[in-house]
Amino acid sequence: MSSSHKFVIDTNIFIEAYKRYYSFDIAPSFWDALLQHAENGNIISIDRVKQEINSFHKNDELSEWANHYFAQWFEPTDKIEVLI
Repeated sequence: MSSSHKFVIDTNIFIEAYKRYYSFDIAPSFWDALLQHAENGNIISIDRVKQEINSFHKNDELSEWANHYFAQWFEPTDKIEVLI
């Protein structure tokens, strides 16, 4: 993945992966890869995605992971740089 591109991850990526194909117990490497891509500056998400995860996945593995491990890559949508 080229470092000149940054991709914004939508709620669907997190939820579908968690519920269907890449649950934490089946594919931990998927979640590690998301973190690695975020650390490398290739992906981010937005605060509204985090809010949606927290609304529909209260206190489950996905919300715990999002709030603990991925929290710093949820960009606030009140920043003009995020909206452009």
